[in-house]
Amino acid sequence: MNALAFATPAKLFGDYSRRLSAALEAFDWTPVERLAYDLRDCWQTGRQVFLVGNGGSAANASHLANDLLYPLSKIPGSGLRAHSLAANPAVMSCLANDEGYDQIFALQLGVLARRGDVLVALSGSGNSPNIIKALEQARAIGMTSYAVVGFSGGISRAIADVPIHFAIDDMQMAEDTQLIVGHMVMQWLYAQRDDMAAFRNASPKHKT
Repeated sequence: MNALAFATPAKLFGDYSRRLSAALEAFDWTPVERLAYDLRDCWQTGRQVFLVGNGGSAANASHLANDLLYPLSKIPGSGLRAHSLAANPAVMSCLANDEGYDQIFALQLGVLARRGDVLVALSGSGNSPNIIKALEQARAIGMTSYAVVGFSGGISRAIADVPIHFAIDDMQMAEDTQLIVGHMVMQWLYAQRDDMAAFRNASPKHKT
């Protein structure tokens, strides 16, 4: 987007909001609904959720991992077991230095993840090598993978179990949709926090 094409900031802002609104209005929310149900099941069963991304998507991965861990319920001990694999610079720099940047997420999954866990990959283009390798590793482990992607969706759209693809040729808007999807799912789960707390209290596996 060439900001110089707009006479005033307000004109750019108006154009931005119209394009983003149009993309959201036209979107088929079926794959996001599947993500919501899958995360609710993770909440019930204790399965883990891993989030990955680069740059702004890395920040979104950490933001959403935080939302799922505590703000999701605000009941101590009641959140999802959510992890951002972009959050530990020591681990990331170690793996990037020793094994290559394309391995920074896949190798973490190989140690931390288990069959039945969920991976949520955030990527503007869907073509980042480390995102692709994370999705491949998730499949090898037996995880369910989601990819929230923009532009054409790239390779990630093709190999994720459930692609959540916004056909937006704008990196900032692609990153906006990552948070919008995450916040929508979080609010749906938050509305069920009392029922989830009752479920956990009644379930033998959650009693000490």
